[in-house]
Amino acid sequence: MTWLTTGARGTDVRALAGTRVLVLGAGVSGPGAVRMLGALGAEPVVADSRPEALERLRAALPGGVACGGADLDRAAQLVAHGEVDLVVTSPGWRPDSPLLVAAAEAGIDVWGDVELAWRADAAELFGPRRTWLAVTGTNGKTTTTSMLEAICLEAGLAVSACGNIGLPVTEVLLAEPRVDVLAAELSSFQLHWAPSCRPDVGVVLNVAEDHLDWHGSMESYAAAKAQVLTGRVAVAGVDDPRAARLLAAAPAPTHVGVRLGEPGPGEYGVSGGVLTVRGASGGGDDDEAALLPAADVRPPGPAGILDALAAAAVAAAVGARPEHVAAALRDFTVGEHRAEHVDTVDGVRYVDDSKATNPHAARTSLLAGGPMVWIAGGLLKGADVEPLVAEVADVLRGVVLLGRDRGRIAEALARHAPTVPVVELPSGDDDGAAAPDEPQHTMDRAVAEAARMATGGDTVLLAPAAASMDMFTDYGHRGRSFVLAVGRVAGR
Repeated sequence: MTWLTTGARGTDVRALAGTRVLVLGAGVSGPGAVRMLGALGAEPVVADSRPEALERLRAALPGGVACGGADLDRAAQLVAHGEVDLVVTSPGWRPDSPLLVAAAEAGIDVWGDVELAWRADAAELFGPRRTWLAVTGTNGKTTTTSMLEAICLEAGLAVSACGNIGLPVTEVLLAEPRVDVLAAELSSFQLHWAPSCRPDVGVVLNVAEDHLDWHGSMESYAAAKAQVLTGRVAVAGVDDPRAARLLAAAPAPTHVGVRLGEPGPGEYGVSGGVLTVRGASGGGDDDEAALLPAADVRPPGPAGILDALAAAAVAAAVGARPEHVAAALRDFTVGEHRAEHVDTVDGVRYVDDSKATNPHAARTSLLAGGPMVWIAGGLLKGADVEPLVAEVADVLRGVVLLGRDRGRIAEALARHAPTVPVVELPSGDDDGAAAPDEPQHTMDRAVAEAARMATGGDTVLLAPAAASMDMFTDYGHRGRSFVLAVGRVAGR
């Protein structure tokens, strides 16, 4: 298997005028990449296997911006015949994709849209260079990025959350009025395809098994995350051993640790139930500044508190003060499908944590307290679910499994929780031939089975520990399906 990051042509972003650029993927990142390439004078050709996606992209482009279209066979021919000067790929394209391997072997550079934006911004092609704040990690990225944006706004900065949240980075660089600070949520995919990106301040929240089928190894996955620690200030969740090791090895001149316990010198942590920074104002290691009570943080619990500490540490590196942190986080509300309380029916709480797309994320909700009826399953993406099942076995009242990799979770439950009732729900996801209403029908059955297992005081928790694309459009679709199913149990 060939794994790659780029070709060898050394394309200069300042010299794209008149070049032909192949844009792979007409989805979320496609329109922004096309707009930026058009603004740079390039001739973008967008390739996608879905004609309807190409039409949606063209419809999304403003007047005067045009692009060619091609199916993937035509795209492969363009690469094989040397008819493109650069490839800009959607972040979801795997590094071993034959078309991308062929491009690299032909010496054609392969960039992601974040790499394109980084190079254009570094060259000041759209005005003075912005300040890049990057957030990555296996879990907590979106909440932390949203908190970071809120704190920066409170501090009076012209900031926009972007990347894997909000607008793509390319769109933000072209936006009016101008944005000076990018609070960029960056996935491991985006970072892999952005090898030049060196954010001014970056944070790695945690590193657990995820997307190993895409990256090929845990080492490659962690290395992608570590790229955000190569700028001026590196921040990491030091309770996580892998993240702590990345911080210790980071080339950034300033290292900042965040932890759930008492902060060490120069760290952010929790002291006496209050989010606290130690050495905040240069007054020495014993100088402490209180941010806000941990009880005021939303979402509540360890994960939310760590996200808040990380956001505060990154924002402080660009001038935010403790009072900005406190004001922003007191008013902060969590996004949908992130341990969101849906309803209480007959004394049973129903919680939507559809965003828990890997075992590490599901762990937090499963250990939040009290007996759980767990709804899980989907695409495990190469992650090992065994340690999670072994750790949470004692809190499980029952389990309902759905999705393509449900059998692997069932096997782990049989080994570590043999007395816990388990219901497996086969569905159209098994052969990829699901009817349009099949996902909702399966979720309705799952919630009904979970309600049957639960008693007063229990929690029915959707925390799939897996990705959703085998059955649902995305985790949001899965979460909305759960909310509808809970409504039916409640008689609405």
